[in-house]
Amino acid sequence: MKKISLYIHLPWCVRKCPYCDFNSHASPPTLPEAAYVTALLQDLDEHLPVFHQRELISIFFGGGTPSLFSPRSIEAILRGIDTRLTLNPHIEITLEANPGTVEQQRFYDFRLAGINRLSLGIQSLQDSKLKTLGRIHDRNTALAAIASAKTAGLQNINLDLMFGLPHQSCTDALADLELALAQEPQHLSWYQLTIEPNTVFYRYPPTLPTEDHVWEMQNQGQQLLSKHGFTQYEVSAYSRPGYECQHNRHYWEFGDYLGIGAGAHSKITDIQTGTITRHWQIKQPRDYLNPEKQKTVSQLVLSEKDKIFEFMLNALRLTEGVPVSLFTERTGLALNSIQPMLAEALRKELLLDPPLTLSPTKNVGERGCRECNPLPYKKPTKICPSELGKRFLNDLLQLFL
Repeated sequence: MKKISLYIHLPWCVRKCPYCDFNSHASPPTLPEAAYVTALLQDLDEHLPVFHQRELISIFFGGGTPSLFSPRSIEAILRGIDTRLTLNPHIEITLEANPGTVEQQRFYDFRLAGINRLSLGIQSLQDSKLKTLGRIHDRNTALAAIASAKTAGLQNINLDLMFGLPHQSCTDALADLELALAQEPQHLSWYQLTIEPNTVFYRYPPTLPTEDHVWEMQNQGQQLLSKHGFTQYEVSAYSRPGYECQHNRHYWEFGDYLGIGAGAHSKITDIQTGTITRHWQIKQPRDYLNPEKQKTVSQLVLSEKDKIFEFMLNALRLTEGVPVSLFTERTGLALNSIQPMLAEALRKELLLDPPLTLSPTKNVGERGCRECNPLPYKKPTKICPSELGKRFLNDLLQLFL
C-alpha cells in the first residue's frame, strides 16, 4: 500500500505572536470544540476516496495551539480517524503544545488519548527574548512544561527553538541551545527567525543579527548539537538515533498528505493517472464551521515545471539528499527532465558529485573486435546538496525554477 499522512489544523491561540504568519486566530472565551471536531470529521469524510489503497503513517495536530483543545476532543478526533482509515501499526501521532497551556495531568490525558509525540513551542529560554517574541510563557514555565511532559510518560519530545532573534548574540543563542539540550529531548527543531509578510514584525521590523553573526550561531550550534549526540537530517531538524519526525520527513520526500481544518492544505497524487493536485481549505474558522459553506476553496493541478520545483524545494532540505529514483517515483517524470539543472548545480558545486564508477558497456578495441573495455563515468544515485549548497540553498533551488 502507498503511504499517506494526515495534517489536522486547530487554528486558535491565546494570542497571535508578532512573527507568526500561520493561519492562527485569537481564541474566543469558549472554544467551539465539539462543533470543530464534527466539522473535521465531515471534512475527512469528503476526502475518504483519497485513502483508498493507502496506509496512514502519521498524524500531526498543528496550529494555532492544538493543546488548547481538551484531551477528550483530541481522543474523539483520533477515534473518528481510526474507524475510517487503515492505520500503520507504528503510526506517529504528534501534538503541538505551548508552555502555559498545559499541565502534567493534561499531558497524561493527551498520551492516553493516543498522542505519542509531543512538539513543544519553547522558542527561547531567555525571558527577555520570549517577551520580544510575544510568547505567553517564561523560562520557568517552559522548563516546567518539559518536565511535566516527561513525568506524564511522553517519551518522544521535540523542542522548537529559534536563533537569530532581535539583538541576540552568538553567546545568547548557544546558551539557549545548551539549556534546551540539558532537558534531554529526543528531537530539536532549531531554526532561524525569518520576517514574513503579513506579520507585526514585517510592519515594524526589529533589529536582527547580521548574516555573518547568524552563520556563526548556526555553525557553532550544529557543532554543539553533534557533540550531544544529535544528527542533523534536515535544514532545521536534529534528532537522536531513531527519533526523526516521520511526518515531516514524508513532506520532505514529496509524499502525499491530506490536510483538514481551517486553512489546511493537501498534496495528493492520483494513483491511476499520476496527476498531482494541491488543494486548500477555507481559512476563517467561522466559515469552516458553517456546514453550508464548501470547505475546499481552491485546487491546483501541478504542471511538470511545478512538480520539478516542488520536489526539489522539499528534497534538497534533507542533508543526506534523496535517491534519484525517488524523483521519478514521486513526480512521474524521467530523470532526463532535470539533467541540465543537475549538471549546472554540479558545475557550481552546489550538489555532491557522484562517485566515479566503471561503465559496463562493451567498446570496440584497437584490433577492431569487440572486447570488454569499461570506461569511467559518473552515474548519480543520489540528489544531495553539498556543504556549499546547504549554505546557499536558495541559489541551488533557483536552478530548478
